[in-house]
Amino acid sequence: MAQKFGNGRWVQEGFLDNRVDGTIVGQIVFAVVGPVDVYLRGNFKADIAGQVIQFRNRRFEDEDLAGQVIGDMERPQIGDVNLISFDPHPNLTPHPYIEWFSTRKNHYRIELEPADAWIVPASEVGEIDRVSRTIREALAGRVTERPNRESTDWV
Repeated sequence: MAQKFGNGRWVQEGFLDNRVDGTIVGQIVFAVVGPVDVYLRGNFKADIAGQVIQFRNRRFEDEDLAGQVIGDMERPQIGDVNLISFDPHPNLTPHPYIEWFSTRKNHYRIELEPADAWIVPASEVGEIDRVSRTIREALAGRVTERPNRESTDWV
């Protein structure tokens, strides 16, 4: 079963960077847990491939319950992308969709409202560049094992 982080309300904000082909690095801030570094093998789907995306969730709630449900999630998050897109399925309204499998075989999914995520213009990636580089250097050596997973039927 996928962890939707309290139907998305426990995801505060973050960024994901796919400017290096085959990898996505970033940082996501969760209720109670705080910032979590992310290093995933794979790429965004074609609609946002090779870009940096940023998001800020207007539905965010910093509830104590989040600590009981997601407090033991892996930190950092290392794994494989299943699907990251702003238009994940042809039969649904376009919306930011972020889904991955951790090396511990946990399945994570975040769905946001369309206005809550955007592609970061190249002129505004200064601080993100520094953080992306730091995460990539710190975690690249830890990306070795692959989880067993079934891929989604979403396009």
